[in-house]
Amino acid sequence: MQRKRRRTVQTPAGPRWALRIGVALGIVILLPAGGLLGYGYWVFDSSRAALIGTQPLAGLSGAVELQRDSGGVPTLTAANRPDLARALGFVHGQERFFQMDLLRRAGAGELAALIGAPGLKADRERRIHRFRARAEAMLAQLSPEEHSLLDAYASGVNAGLAALHHTPWEYTLLRAAPQPWRAEDTALVTFAMYFDLQEDDASQQVAAQAEQITLGPELANFLFPKGGPDDAALDQSLLPEPPIPTGATRQGARSPAQVNDFVPGSNNFAVSGKLTDTGSAIVENDMHLAIRQPHIWFRARLRIPGSLDITGVTLPGQPFVVVGSNTHIAWAFTNSYIETGDAVIIQTLPGDPEKYQTPDGPKTFEHHAEKICLAHGDCETLDVTDTIWGPLVGKDANQKPVAWRWVAHDPNAVRTAGLLGLERAENIRAALDAAHTAGMPQQNLVVGDSAGHIAWTVIGQIPRRVGLIDQLPHDWSDGSHGWNGYLAPAEIPEIIDPANNRLWSANARMVGGAQYALFGDGFYAPPVRARAIENDLMARDHFNELDLLAIANDTRAHELDPWQPILLAVIASHASNDKFAAMRPFVTAWGGSAVPASVGYRLVREFRDEVINKIYTGLAEPVSARLGIKAPVARQANHVALRLLAARPANLLPPPFTDWDRLQAAALQSVADDADAETGGDLAKYSWGARNHTAIHHPLARAVPLLGLITDPPDIPVAGDSLVPRAVRPGVGASERIVVSPGHEEHALFDMPAGQSDNPLAPYYGAGEQIWVDGTPAPLLPGAAAWTMRLVPGG
Repeated sequence: MQRKRRRTVQTPAGPRWALRIGVALGIVILLPAGGLLGYGYWVFDSSRAALIGTQPLAGLSGAVELQRDSGGVPTLTAANRPDLARALGFVHGQERFFQMDLLRRAGAGELAALIGAPGLKADRERRIHRFRARAEAMLAQLSPEEHSLLDAYASGVNAGLAALHHTPWEYTLLRAAPQPWRAEDTALVTFAMYFDLQEDDASQQVAAQAEQITLGPELANFLFPKGGPDDAALDQSLLPEPPIPTGATRQGARSPAQVNDFVPGSNNFAVSGKLTDTGSAIVENDMHLAIRQPHIWFRARLRIPGSLDITGVTLPGQPFVVVGSNTHIAWAFTNSYIETGDAVIIQTLPGDPEKYQTPDGPKTFEHHAEKICLAHGDCETLDVTDTIWGPLVGKDANQKPVAWRWVAHDPNAVRTAGLLGLERAENIRAALDAAHTAGMPQQNLVVGDSAGHIAWTVIGQIPRRVGLIDQLPHDWSDGSHGWNGYLAPAEIPEIIDPANNRLWSANARMVGGAQYALFGDGFYAPPVRARAIENDLMARDHFNELDLLAIANDTRAHELDPWQPILLAVIASHASNDKFAAMRPFVTAWGGSAVPASVGYRLVREFRDEVINKIYTGLAEPVSARLGIKAPVARQANHVALRLLAARPANLLPPPFTDWDRLQAAALQSVADDADAETGGDLAKYSWGARNHTAIHHPLARAVPLLGLITDPPDIPVAGDSLVPRAVRPGVGASERIVVSPGHEEHALFDMPAGQSDNPLAPYYGAGEQIWVDGTPAPLLPGAAAWTMRLVPGG
């Protein structure tokens, strides 16, 4: 790695400098070069972002002022939007280029070429979608304004990377060189988010098909319902509750089930100006995603004096504010889980496996050779088979080939015009209109404006689906099932200024009836968080920013309330069991909240999970046997289990249990055994915090010995659970919390679990984690300038 000539831009030292240098020098002996401590120090030091001075930046039409506060949050002030994009690209390229590189490679299926064998599995799965080729094609249909913005941003990224005195330190460890950023890479970052937020392989629809085939419709619909009485849709609609089956069920249990009630999601909610002091709406958002170091979001304020002032979070790799406020509107997202993909059963022609049937007659499969290369190693060729609907992704429950029809494959999947429209919107109507032109993963958009209005819709393009409401794979060859283009903006459901002056979304079903049919059901999240937020919003009739932050940090687990007396009854019925008896005081005083110190909360939570596991292990085993996977667990499993414990139907008693009491006792015994194994018999150590902790890591920390000593923040217990609005589990949780009233940003609140910089020697590295853990109020707007840089035309 050649050293780059130093420039006049200065980078000041930060706090805890000596400690960080010491740790950095300790780690350097593990570098492949080994031995040269000075070289290791230089790599970290020279790859830090420049913070002060004057920096020429080619392509600028005028000077851009770049101020950072003590937390590293930049305020960029420019004369026009392309200059802002170029300057933001410069900052992203200096602070987060390695993260951006991982994102574009994740979207393209090109991770192995950088990180080696650990990336092969993801590459093989993702390369099927050929997003590198699609990204290049999508650029052709962008407007000149969109093109100029992406080109300016890419140029700024590359200039920021070049201005570092050494490439980002991760490339030294990987023995690699960063490749320049290109405009299509911004589209690949969007595709990476499609992978994170939507199904890409038909697995859930195939599992639903296997449930219907192996269990029969009656039992399958009962065990895997689409809704329940606890649904919290905005229109208050409920779906019919399946009856408890009365016939015999299947026997046998070979594959264990495992509760997984944490889905990638988010919360957002808003109150109208009728419920606030200022008359302006207030909007909250906390997006639940994997939490890493460096963090997914990068805070920024973008200003064009007299015309634009946006504060929020950006996604490195893109030139926009994703969530935030522009003083006129504030907007927020949650994953919608509408049906954005469908499994298509392919009918091949007898005697000719290279042809398949379509409504327009037989077609020939297209084949694409995708080369997947290993860093410092060999390449392999992946044969991708394409149909008119999408690539083949596997087989259905009857072993027929399946293609995946996915919104991400279409030319309108990546469009920047909608996000630009949100940046400029001055009221909720303009925001909704912009949302319907956006090309991005389909999200619940909640927006409020300074006049006090609030609204909800789904942002992004919505397919017009025909005959596809049952979440199952279908044969599309006769034209009776399929997609017929996309909904027009006027057809997309909206809710504007509801009578109760409140809106909320938390990844559950939002609407019923004909609107539910329009959106389809992409396996919505359980309604537990949405119901809790609704109840919290309805509990008062006046709000300020702190009130909404309190709702975001609510740790009260109402879904577990019925389980505490059930557990106490099991303990009482086994009075001679000393391990059970030792649990009684903890369960009695459990508190009902997901706080780190509570042993009782963990006992109730683990008992509930074990009961659900044993029910689904026994009753859904035929599904796992057919698909070769663990027995599936429904997202509505909590309500199903409570119905079974209340009714105790003998025909649905999961094997090998002879009565429902023994099932519950066995579940509690599993909890006791787990507690013994973890704590050595000291039940007081079996706290919720021992299970629920932050676990924030750099992606290379587990591969490079001792690297985590520099890169990773302390792993500490944290409040929250997937069953409460404060959704947290190890390594996953609220990637940011923002509460903002447009026009009153000086009172807005914000926190996120990691800092701005990717470099451990940056003076603000890791800033903000403790605020995020504690859930304490902190301002959204950047503070006073600690460092100022001037970006000028030239270079």
